[in-house]
This record gives sequence, structure tokens and C-alpha cells, in this order.
Amino acid sequence: MFTIEEFITAVFCCVDDLLKEITQGQAIREKGFAPGLADSEVLTMEIVAEYQGIDADQAIWHYFRRHWLGLFPRLSSRSAFVRQAANLWQYKELLQQRFAIQLGAFADAVHLIDGIPIPLCGFSRAPRCRSFKGEAAYGYCAAKKQTYYGFHGHLLLSSTGVITGFSLTPANGSEREALWDIVSTVRGLLIGDKGYLSGQLEHQLQAVGIQLETALRSNMPDERDPAWVKLLMRVRRLIETVIGQLVERFSIEKVRARDLWHLTSRLNRKLLAHTVCRWLNRHSPNPLQFEQLVSD
Repeated sequence: MFTIEEFITAVFCCVDDLLKEITQGQAIREKGFAPGLADSEVLTMEIVAEYQGIDADQAIWHYFRRHWLGLFPRLSSRSAFVRQAANLWQYKELLQQRFAIQLGAFADAVHLIDGIPIPLCGFSRAPRCRSFKGEAAYGYCAAKKQTYYGFHGHLLLSSTGVITGFSLTPANGSEREALWDIVSTVRGLLIGDKGYLSGQLEHQLQAVGIQLETALRSNMPDERDPAWVKLLMRVRRLIETVIGQLVERFSIEKVRARDLWHLTSRLNRKLLAHTVCRWLNRHSPNPLQFEQLVSD
């Protein structure tokens, strides 16, 4: 368990080390003046804030300006911070993948897949929503039994609770088609819900070394061993736990962006923050219990 100051330091150290490995001494920016804050400092601020439930760019800047200026003395204007954070969207994705590799997630023989509804606004306001025209769409969330307007996130997870893939589609995007965007780096058993139920998809995945197992519809006979089905359902609860964390602690369902570039940066930040917390907690008996990571 860390104090908050120790947590900030630990996040900075691991992020800074991996960022240096990724860039290999090459400058991230080819033109313009170097920003006052190091990129690893900006990423640290974003990750720490996400862990604390602070996910708006302006709120992140205010929090560190008010409480931790001694640790980040070169923190300047809010606009400079927001711009620098958005420009690091790709490095957030690369860092998340590196942390997942260090945790052995891609070598796992079992993965889980599920979706996350990401609404843009309340359903009644959807006809008046001007953001993401031509990019967002109407979709249906079976878990909540409601239609919504926005996007659908597709999450891939190892059996140890480490994020190994994520893609974003319009809310009406096919789960079975989106699956191909995120499973290319894994092999073995893939556990999904009824939305991935397809004989054709099962055969296509078998051809690339992936065994798909899903729940069946209520009117379909299940010839599988009941003990095996029970085990699958128990393992599947893990992705429900992680989605719950992404929604409740990291506010992944809140868009707070007006274009795909900024939305992608926000989503990458949340996925990175979750993975960094999982990495820092890797020696814990319950590595997904993030509440115990930082003391008051």
C-alpha cells in the first residue's frame, strides 16, 4: 500500500522507464518547442487522477496545480497541459501494451471478451446531439435493456484481469466483426457472451488457434459438461468485475470529448490507468482490489 505521494512517485518511475524503452532516445516531437513538463510527468498526472476518479482535463490540472505543484513545478497553463496530454494518445496505447506484456497477459491461454456501452447523452437528447455526427449511432444494450445513442467499446481481457485489447465502434457495430480487431495477439480459449454466438465465427476462430466458448440461448440444448459450463460462467465474472471498475472508478462511459481524437486519448488514458494499477498491485493476493493500493 502506498501513500498518495508514494503512489505518484511509483507511477512516474514505471511510466518513465517504459516510455524511454518505447522511444529509445528519439524525440516524440519533430517540430516546435519542447513543453515545460516531461511527457512522463503528464502521463503520471493523468493516471493518478484517473485512479482518484478525476477524469476531466481541467479538473486534473486544477488538482495538481493546487496540491502537488511541488512535485510538478513546471506545470504551466491548463491549455498547454490539455494539448500535451491529447498529443500523447498513441503513447498511452503503447505503454498499456508494454505493461500488459510485462504482466504476461498476451501469453495467457484464456481470454475474455465483452462490450461496454458508451452513450453520448441521454436518449431523449440524442436527436439534438451535434457531436460525432456520422460517427456515433443508435444501439441496444442487452444488459440494461435499453436503446442508447453513442459508441460501443469492445474489451479483451486475460484470465488474470489484464486488458489485452480494446476497440471502439458505433453503438450499432457488430460485436462479432469488432472481435477481429482485438484478438490477433492472443491464442487459446476465448470466453464471450451470447452476442458472440455463431457457428461460422467459431470455425473461423478455430482456424487461427482460438477456441470460442459462449453462453447459449435459452431455447438451445447445451450438450457440454455442466461442470465445464459452470466454470466458464465463473471465469466470465472477471470481465464483469473489470468493466465495473472501468465504469465506476475510471468513468469510461463518460465521453467528455467532441471528436474521436480526444475521445481516443481519454479512453487510452483510462485503459492505461487500469493496467498501471494492476501492475503496481501485481504482488497482492487480490491484484484487482485497487481500493487497497493507496492509503488515505
